[in-house]
Amino acid sequence: MRIARFAVGDEVRYGVVEGDPAGPAGSRNGTGTDADADADASPSGLTVAEMSGHPFGPAAEVALTGARYPVADVRLLAPVLPSKIVAIGRNYLEHARELGNEPPAEPLIFLKPSTAVIGPADAIVRPDRLSQRVDFEGELAIVFGRLCRDVPPGRVPEVIFGYTCANDVTARDLQASDGQWARAKGFDTFCPLGPWIETDLDVTDVRLTTTVNDEVKQDSSTSLLIHDIATLVSYVTAVMTILPGDVLLTGTPAGVGPLVAGDTVSVAIEGIGTLTNRVTDSD
Repeated sequence: MRIARFAVGDEVRYGVVEGDPAGPAGSRNGTGTDADADADASPSGLTVAEMSGHPFGPAAEVALTGARYPVADVRLLAPVLPSKIVAIGRNYLEHARELGNEPPAEPLIFLKPSTAVIGPADAIVRPDRLSQRVDFEGELAIVFGRLCRDVPPGRVPEVIFGYTCANDVTARDLQASDGQWARAKGFDTFCPLGPWIETDLDVTDVRLTTTVNDEVKQDSSTSLLIHDIATLVSYVTAVMTILPGDVLLTGTPAGVGPLVAGDTVSVAIEGIGTLTNRVTDSD
C-alpha cells in the first residue's frame, strides 16, 4: 500500500495511492516493464483515496472516506513530518571510497533537522552565499510506525511503517571545512522526501537511481548496503528513542555530484516511485 500526504486547496490530507506508479528505477520487483519505459512514467493515471484517520494512529481509526482525487490534481507533500531524521554516512563501499574514506566498522550516525524536509516538486535552495558545492545523495528512507527503543534485529520489521525516497542534500565544501556535518546537512530544503510511503516492499535488493536533468548519476542496489536495515535500526534505537513518523536515511551509493540552479534532480527506487525536485539559488 502506498500512503501519500497531499493538499487539496489549503487542506492537508492523507490517502492511499491507487494505480501503477512505475518509476525510472526499473522493474526487478515487477513494478514496471524496463528502465527505458519507466522513464516516461507520470502520475497522470493515478488516484488517491482519502483517509479519514492519521496513518500513524490506531488501525481502527484509519478508514477511507470515499473521496478520490486524480494525483495530477492534488499537491503531493512530504509524506511525513518527522520529529527527527537520523542518517547513516558511508554505508556503500564505493561511495565511501569516492570521497577518500574507508567504510566505518560501525554505522556512522548523524542527524538532519526536521526543518530540512520538503516534498515532491518543492525547490532545493542552494545557500549560494555560504556554499559553492551542493551535492545530491539519493537514498532509501525508512519511516517508523511505532515508538521504539532497543529494538533487536529480529523485531525490526515490527517497527517499520514503510519506505520512501530521499535526497540527503549536502553542502560538500562545508562538510569538509567544518569537521562535523550539522551545517552541511542541515540547511532548509536539504531533505526532500517522497513521493509517498510504500508499506509493503522487500527492500533487500531494489534498484536506486539518481538522475540530474535526465542524466543518470547514481545506479546501484540496496543489496550493496554495508550495514543492512536490521543492523541500522537496532544500532540507532540502542542510542535514542524513535517516535512514530521518524525517518532513517540508509546511506547513498557512489556517484554523488554537484547541483546548480536550474537543475532537476530525481531519486527513483524500484517498487516505490520517483522523487523529483528542482534546484534554485537563495537569491
